[in-house]
Amino acid sequence: MKNNFSRRRFLQTSALTATAALVPGSILASDLQNMKSTVIPNKNPLKVGLMTYLLGRDWDIETIIKNCTETGFLSVELRTTHKHGVEVTLTPAERAKVKKRFEDSALETISLASAFQYHLPDQEQLRKNIEGTKEYILLAKDVGATGIRVFPNAFPEGVAKEKTMEQIGKALAEVGQFGHNSGVEVRVCVHGSGTNSVPVIKKIIDYSQSPYVYVNWNCDPSDAQGEGFEYNFNSVKDRIKGVHLHELWDQDYPYRLFFKLLSESGYKGYCNAEIGRVSCEPVEFMKCYRGLFLALQNVI
Repeated sequence: MKNNFSRRRFLQTSALTATAALVPGSILASDLQNMKSTVIPNKNPLKVGLMTYLLGRDWDIETIIKNCTETGFLSVELRTTHKHGVEVTLTPAERAKVKKRFEDSALETISLASAFQYHLPDQEQLRKNIEGTKEYILLAKDVGATGIRVFPNAFPEGVAKEKTMEQIGKALAEVGQFGHNSGVEVRVCVHGSGTNSVPVIKKIIDYSQSPYVYVNWNCDPSDAQGEGFEYNFNSVKDRIKGVHLHELWDQDYPYRLFFKLLSESGYKGYCNAEIGRVSCEPVEFMKCYRGLFLALQNVI
C-alpha cells in the first residue's frame, strides 16, 4: 500500500509539473502576439552619436570615423585635449583638412566640447574664458562643427547664487551672440557643483536675455528634482540643442520617458554617448549601446 501511494503521488506530481510547464509557455506566446499587435514600431527614432570623453579619448580622427561608421553612430562630439587634436592651435590649412575628413565620412555632423566656464569670481579669469570661448567658436566654424559645449560650472563659496547665475547668464549672452554670428550654437551643459540643475540652467538662460543660449541636456539624476522630470524638461525643451547620454542600463534614470519627450518636442539633434567606463572591446560595446538606445525607443 505504501509503495502504491508513493507511486500514485509521484505520477500526480509529474502531471502537474508538466502542465505547469506548458501553461507559462502558452501565456508567453499569447503575450508576444498581443505585443505584436499593440506596440507600434518607431520609424523615426532619435539619432545616436559619440562624445569622446573616455571612450574615444585615445582615438585619432580616422579611428573615430571608422569606429562610428561601423557601429552606426551618426555624429561625434570632440572633447578638447584628446588625441584627435582638434584644437585652436590648428592652422587654417589643418582646419580645412579636418573639415574635409568629416565631410567625406559617413558621419552626419560634428560638434566640439570645450571646458570653458563662467562662474569664476575673478573677473580676469572670467574674461579669459569668454575670449577663449570666442576663439573656440571660430575653430568650430572652420572645422564644420554645428555647436560647442560650455559649462556654468559651480556656485563659488561666499558669492550669492543669484549673482553667480546672473554673471553666467551675461557671459553666455556675449558668447552666444558671437556664436550666432559665426553660425555656431553655444550649448551650456546642465553640469557642475550645484549648477547641475535644470531650474538653475533655466534661471541662467533667463538672465542671459538671449535667444542664442542653448542647453546641453546631461541626463543627470538631478533632472527629476523639484517639480519633477517632465516639468523640468518642459521648462527648457525649446532650448535643447545637445544631449549627453550615460549608462542606458541605469534603471534609476527615465531614459524611455526622456526619449519620448525629446522626440515629441521636435528635437532634431543628436544624442551623444558620454560613456564613462567600457569593460569590453569598444566597437562591440558601441554596437550593444546603440541597440539598447533603439530598443528604448521601440525601434527594435
